[in-house]
Amino acid sequence: MMVVLWTDALIYLLLISGSGFWLYMRGRATMQRPIRKVGRSKTGMVSLTVLLLFVCIGLLDSIHFRTDEERSNEIISLLDYWASPIRQKSEKTYSAPFSAYLFGKELMAADEGKQVWGYPRLKHGAAHLADPDSELADDVLIKTLTGLAEGLVFSLLPLGLLWLLVRKREDAWLKQSTGKTVIAVVVVLISVVFTAIELSAHYHILGTDKVGEDVFYQAVKSIRTGLVIGTLTTLVMLPLAIVFGILAGFFHGWLDDVIQYIYTTLNSVPGVLLIAASILMVQVYMANHPDDFTSLIVRADMRLLFLCLILGVTSWTGLCRMLRAETLKLREMEYVQAARALGVKQGMILYKHILPNVMHIIIISVVLDFSSLVLAEAVLSYINIGVDPTTYSWGNMINGARLEMAREPAVWWSLAAAFLFMFTLVLAANLFADTVRDAFDPRRAEHE
Repeated sequence: MMVVLWTDALIYLLLISGSGFWLYMRGRATMQRPIRKVGRSKTGMVSLTVLLLFVCIGLLDSIHFRTDEERSNEIISLLDYWASPIRQKSEKTYSAPFSAYLFGKELMAADEGKQVWGYPRLKHGAAHLADPDSELADDVLIKTLTGLAEGLVFSLLPLGLLWLLVRKREDAWLKQSTGKTVIAVVVVLISVVFTAIELSAHYHILGTDKVGEDVFYQAVKSIRTGLVIGTLTTLVMLPLAIVFGILAGFFHGWLDDVIQYIYTTLNSVPGVLLIAASILMVQVYMANHPDDFTSLIVRADMRLLFLCLILGVTSWTGLCRMLRAETLKLREMEYVQAARALGVKQGMILYKHILPNVMHIIIISVVLDFSSLVLAEAVLSYINIGVDPTTYSWGNMINGARLEMAREPAVWWSLAAAFLFMFTLVLAANLFADTVRDAFDPRRAEHE
């Protein structure tokens, strides 16, 4: 049975809004030049391709349903269902990446009832090998080559058909240098995904944590949390920043004073205190209404939603200031003065003349703020005022890795996995943000 969580509904709304905004941009002549410039940038398109892979994984993890009527409290996502071979293969405790044994020594039963001190075999990782010490390296190599071959076949067939459709068009984007680079990146990404799927079915490719859960599964599940923090916070922040910033700059007077007072006061309060207070309020509310939160995933989703809300409320002030300053300049431009002289209503002036001319600032700020919000989640979860501890997130993985790094020998793979995935997402977002900034900044366009 289909289940729609609050964050799922907002993700669907954001997806629809983003599609509508893209159609709006494609239909405006002033947006054609920067869009084409982004499309010609190899760095921008490659980073966008990587971001789309993360988005696809996040969307798969945002389709939830109940498994059956008898266990009605168990809610899983489509990603959980497809990753069941990984999700349901838990070990006893720590194991290193691609290992066939537990990380720590234990007393094991030997022949003739004796006990020896050694490393026990894993229940699932490399369980298909009779002698891991001699067979593991060759088996990993074979399965890696198998995954790469499957990925190449899966990616090259549709891309080959697409190439046949555009081969006669000299101006086709796929035949340009940027298009060929993107095709190569798509093939590599699909091959890596298939290789990871093939290997994770037989090994814990990034090891296991203290309770024996697969770290690779945790890192992949954390993608949705990072995307939710980075995108839903924007959904909360944008209306406040756009409306207040444009109104303050256009109307001046007492309205401008009130809006400035609001965001100045809000900036004076430490954001960490507001976030901690809001999370505490949510926890008290859920404790007083246990019947409304019968599932752990529902409780975690509510806390994630309120974290997005409070981050949005505390992060709109910077964009609001920029929009106010830009509107102060635009309201004195000749075309705005001419519209006023001709009796055009103020609402129409705001919609037709002011909003389109501040759109480049909005786009640049949204893309630049995404990576900082993803990092903010990791920091907040590290100090235990972020997402729920039961939620998969890179911040919770890093928080849990603090004690693991103090072991001897150190359990390093949880921290490394969280760092690798978060670094890839933030790097792709920052590179794409730089491309968008260069394309949409009118000051750079004047020098071209």
